[in-house]
Order: sequence, then structure tokens, then C-alpha cells
Amino acid sequence: MCQRSGNIVRTSKFALLSLSLSLATVFGAAHAAPLATLDRHGAWVNVEAYGPNVVHVTIATDKAQAQKAPGYGILADHADASGFRETHDQSGDTFASSALSLHVDAAPPPHTPGTMEHYFAPDLAPVSLQVKNAKGVSVVNMTGWQMAPYEVAGEPTYQVGATFAAPTDEHYYGMGQNQESLGPLDLRGRTIDCQHWYDAPAGETVCVPFMVSSKGYGIIWDNPSDTRIVAGIRGHTSFTSKVGERVSFFVVTGDTPEAIYSAYARVTGKTPIPPKAAFGLIQSKARYDSQAEILRVARTYREKNYPLDVMVLDWFYWTHMGQLDINPAEFPNPDAMNKELHDAGLKSIISIWPRFERAGRYFSELDTKGYFLKDRNGKTVDGLPFRSDRTGALIDSTNPAARQWFWEHARDNILSHGFDYPWLDETEPDLVPDGYFFSIGSGDRYHNVFPLVHVEGVAQGMRQWKPDQRVLILSRAAYLGSQRTGALFWSSDIDPTWEALQRQIPTGLNMTASGIAYWGNDIGGWQYLPETTNATKAPLLDPSDARDTVGQNNDYPELLTRWFEYGTFLPTLRLHGDRKHTEIWAFGHQAEAIMAKYDKLRYRLIPYIYSQAKKTYDTGAPFMRALWMDFPGDAHVANIGTEYMFGPAFLVAPITEQGQTEKDVYLPAGSDWYNFWTNEKLSGGRWVKVAAPIDQIPVFVRAGSIVPMGSDIQSTATKQAITEIRVYPGKSADFALYDDDGTSYGYEAGKGSTTQLHWNQASGVLSATGGDATFNQKVKELAKVVGK
Repeated sequence: MCQRSGNIVRTSKFALLSLSLSLATVFGAAHAAPLATLDRHGAWVNVEAYGPNVVHVTIATDKAQAQKAPGYGILADHADASGFRETHDQSGDTFASSALSLHVDAAPPPHTPGTMEHYFAPDLAPVSLQVKNAKGVSVVNMTGWQMAPYEVAGEPTYQVGATFAAPTDEHYYGMGQNQESLGPLDLRGRTIDCQHWYDAPAGETVCVPFMVSSKGYGIIWDNPSDTRIVAGIRGHTSFTSKVGERVSFFVVTGDTPEAIYSAYARVTGKTPIPPKAAFGLIQSKARYDSQAEILRVARTYREKNYPLDVMVLDWFYWTHMGQLDINPAEFPNPDAMNKELHDAGLKSIISIWPRFERAGRYFSELDTKGYFLKDRNGKTVDGLPFRSDRTGALIDSTNPAARQWFWEHARDNILSHGFDYPWLDETEPDLVPDGYFFSIGSGDRYHNVFPLVHVEGVAQGMRQWKPDQRVLILSRAAYLGSQRTGALFWSSDIDPTWEALQRQIPTGLNMTASGIAYWGNDIGGWQYLPETTNATKAPLLDPSDARDTVGQNNDYPELLTRWFEYGTFLPTLRLHGDRKHTEIWAFGHQAEAIMAKYDKLRYRLIPYIYSQAKKTYDTGAPFMRALWMDFPGDAHVANIGTEYMFGPAFLVAPITEQGQTEKDVYLPAGSDWYNFWTNEKLSGGRWVKVAAPIDQIPVFVRAGSIVPMGSDIQSTATKQAITEIRVYPGKSADFALYDDDGTSYGYEAGKGSTTQLHWNQASGVLSATGGDATFNQKVKELAKVVGK
């Protein structure tokens, strides 16, 4: 049934209901019926809902395109319009719930075009719309859209985009990983190329097209081609994608980060809790060249009593790229190697690449099956001549059959030898698909989807293979929905320099703002370590007993130590790099002592960190996040990308300059703060100069915080007791202390244990409810009230 009002055609959701049910019977699970499909003089506007605070808008000149299901990364079966009501009047159509309202303006009346319009007006019928939040405040105003004819890879298509009003006091965050900033965080005033690009000048970019605004909303841009975002320039914010036949985006609203990110999780998937080992120290190198070396490093960690959870085997353990084997000359018995690691309470990760040399045993088979990226003539793409890249063909993981083949052979040939987790490198992919073709279409059209489909194929295979062992995957790139795969993401092959370290802080904060909670970086930088330095200041650490590793790069032990201090307060802590050695003890005795101190601190903080992982699973919100998320009322924090919150308690301000022994740190307004090292109490809403000797990274704790501290353990394979509960007084506080077996999916069925800790500021008493009754009785004894 259609209702006609003037020249506006509205397709009712009720009229579509019986049709959608019948189609679901024939084809299985069907895409949910839209709230409405509106005709605006030939511009079709399709409206869906994904819960009370999410609307999905699709605009196209072709009605069928407007009504198509959303693209990769979106969980279309999560559409839910049950809380919405629809009204219509002369101004247009309104779709409202308890959390937001979307108004699509009526088409403007016909008029005689003026001179400028006659020559320059777009052929598209205009569409404009507004979104208001639960308080009735307008937060989104889409002022226009575009579809410009364009040919890509021999295919007639369009450049598509939308433009939104940008108030002068609005700030923007997210859009994946972009390493251009040395400190400022706000994307306002910037143009962002949202594309996977390994060779980006400042470091690899990764496109996760989710932009979050300081106005309490986010936009999920549903297009996997290269996309340009112009943020808050000349009063507008625009998204323009290289390839498409429609404009498709989601608007999510919320008064808190938790409300926004829980909606994002509803649209793209929940972030699982990684195995507890992921929160311990992960030791890697490019590369450990033998089984004997890996075991020597693991044994040395145990002999020195330095906590460690994971040993990593990086590339070239194989005989050929894509051979999917383990060279017996270097690794004669990987099963025995892994057994020794497991007996020591350690896990193992092994790198598995998606590329295949012609000399490898599987190239011909995969080429015949058509499982590789192809050129326009249907021939396999083998390397990239413009980069002198000769390392093989890329498996086409957009093809479900190729995806399954890759997983089965990775499992049977490699992981079955006792390796716990895979490292899926080159997931951008590094072999750029532009101008080439996946099974689903051109690499230009689907430039950014590879990391999602490739990693998710392995993640699904791992869960089926070992259904009670949590998936953990290292992945170098992400896309919408990648957080649901159980992957840990990192910032790619960055330089071992102070500049690269400085770039990591704002880079990571915008990546986590994009819904990717588990982000980190190669501690110390990955690229080859120069044997000299340009530093002009005397190094703060003695390099004389580290010459075998650093040569004459005299300030590198200082750089690595500062990086490790920062890494202690990242979601994952992983030492890595193209150096002769990467272990804690390889950079001089002074550096070793400090890094060992922070390694032990990291493990003492695991009860606190693991509790944040549970909260991220419940809400989708990252626990490493920029200050604007927790202090929206403080205008001074909008552009600060040099410090951040690590969970609700810690404010971390990494040192990123050589020779630096003090730092100006902003303490947000609305709270008092305690210096973590000295317990000095300071008022917020101001900059303070903080002492930062080489063994101290500036860390503050918000007044009204509870921080549980665990016992010293060598790995998370050992059950960890709570030995101390620090209370930072100033106001009453709560903390949900969570624990489970650390390895299984029991938490999905509620099998973990949550103890609710409560600090009563008035009475000065810490209490506990829920969880273990015996532990609850000990809470008062474990409490350590700072300042008393």
C-alpha cells in the first residue's frame, strides 16, 4: 500500500511487512523492512532503525539501490524499528523514538531556475534532513548529497557524498588510524583520506569510517571505497567516496560514550574479551630465527623473574612465502617448542601471511581456482612493480571459498603444531587492490574491506576449531566491524624514533574513538634501527653496555624505556622491532631495571585492566580514550592528544622528547587528581608542571577512584590474588571488579564473577557485594586509602 501526498510517495513499513515475511520464507533471513522509502522528486530516501538511538539513511536515484541492505561490516539482521513512530505533514516526514528523531524535509516546490542554477545547479533532486537527540536538540543537519558520474576500473559508477552543517563549536574524532598529527587530536579543519595505505608518509593509515562528534552523536559512513572527509571547513563537514551508487550512513546518538559505542556495537558487532594473556607482556622480534632462540629468550625471562605471557614467531620461518610450512632446519620440532612454552605458562603467536610466491607449493592450485586478486584481464596480480615488490599474489579473501581454503591450510599446516594464536600480517592489504579485482568487484570499489573479511574468516574458523578457547589475532588493519573478530590491532611498521613515538598518542586515541578498543604499537618502533643518532642532548640512560644492540645510537635505550613506560598503559604491551635484540635486558642495565619495574607494574594492574575489558564487552566503549569522552564539560580538553584516560582512574601523559625530565600536563576540571608516584593531591582545571625523571611517566589518578592491585605473577596462567585495593578519596566511588577463567567463552553466558566495590566518602569505608563472600570479608583489610 502506498500513500500519495502531492508529489511525495511514501511506502509504509506496514505494507511491506507481509511481503518481507514471505521473502524471508523463500530466501532465509531477509533484510528488515525499512521504516519508509520516500520519493523526493526522484531522489529515493530509505529510512531504517537499529534500535532507539540509531537511524540508517540511504539516498539514491534508483529506488532499488536505496532499498539495498547495508554493506560490509554492518550486521543487517540487527535492524530494529520497534521503538519508532512515523508522522507526516507539509514539512516532511518524521521518525521518532525515545532517543532521537529524524526529520526528512519535504521536496521544495518547483521554481524557475535563475541564471546560476541554469548552468551550475546539480541534476540531483535536493534532499535535506535533521536529527535531534532525546532532549530535542538538533545534532545533525544534512544539507545536501551528491552522485557524480565517474568511471573506475572500466566500470561506470559515481562519486557519492553528503554534506553536513558544522557549527563552530563542534569537534570531530575517529575515522580510523591516521598518523599525521604530532599532538592535536580534533579532526576539525583537517581533510582525512580514509583508506588503507601502508605507504602513507607519516605511517600507515587505516580506514574505519566512524566519526564521533562532541555534540553527542556519531556518523557511520557505509562505503568501503576510498573516502575523503572534510571536517568542519567553511561551515561544513562532508564525506565523499570514490565509488558507489548511493549514499548510505548511520547516525547514532547518546549522552555518554557508552551510549554511543553500545549503539555502534549493535550496528557492527560487540568487542569480545580477549584471553587474559593478551594483557600481559607480548615478546616479539623481526625475527627470531630459530627454535633455540625463542626458547632461550623465554627461559631468560623466567630466570630473571620478569613477567611474560606470549612469545611471537614473526615472518620467514617458512621455506617460501605461501608455502604454509615451518622450515625444519630452523624449527626442527615446533610441537616440542610449544609444549615447553606452555609448560612455562606461556602462549605462542605465529605470523601467517596472505601472499603466495610462484615457487610455493600452492600457487598453481590457487591460481587455477581463481583464488587470487586479478588484473582487468583476469590474470593473477603477482607483486607490485612500482614498489619493487616481488613477494607474491594476494589471496582473495572476499571469496568465501578462498577464505575457507586459507583457514584450513593455516590450521592444518601451522597452528596445529601447538601455536595458540595467529598473527595476520599484511591485512591492508599491502598489495594495493586499486585497479585490480576481487571476486566481489573492483579493488577500487572495495578498497577497505580486506582486513574485515580476511581476519573474520580466520576468527570464525578458530572458534569452530576450538569452541571453548577465545580467539586472539594480531591484525595490522581494520574496518567497520573488525572489533568483533577478537583481533588486537597495531599501528604497523613505524620508525624507531622520538617523532614516531610522539605520533602514536593522538593516532591511538582516534583509532579507539573509531570503536577499535584494542589498539597498540610496536614498542620501540619496528623499522631498522640506525647505528647513529641525531640527538643533541646527553642520553638519560647509559648506553655503554648496550652496544651490541644499539651501536652508537646512544639515546635509543632512553627512547625504548620511555616507549615501554607508555606501553604499560596501553590495551596491549608488545615489544617488537627490526633490531638484533628486543628483550628487556638487551639495552643496558639501567634501561633493564626500569622496564622490569614497569613490566611488574603492568601485571599488578591486570585486575584493573581486565575489569575494563569486561566493561568494553558490555558497552563497546574503549577504556583507553581521549579526555573529551570523560570530561565533555571542559572545553580545554577538546584538542588534547598528548595525554589520555586509561580506564576511569588513570590519566597518562607519555614522555615523547629526548632528554625530557618534566612535562606540562593538563588536569581536567571537575575533579581533583593524585600524582600516582607521590600521592600529592592537585586540583583540576589547570596545567601543571610535572617532574618526569627517566623512571617516571606522568600518571595521575582521579579523586574518587578505586584501583585493585594484583599479586606478582610470572604470567596470567597463574591465578592472581588481589593484594591491595587503593582508594583515592574525594567523593564516593564504585568499581566493578571482574574475573573469569581468562580463556573460555563462559563470560558470554555470565559465568564470570563481578564484585561491586563501593567507597563511601562520608564514612570512609570500602565495602564489597556480589562475587566471592570470603574475598568480600577481606576488602576492608586490603583497602589502602591514599592520604591516610
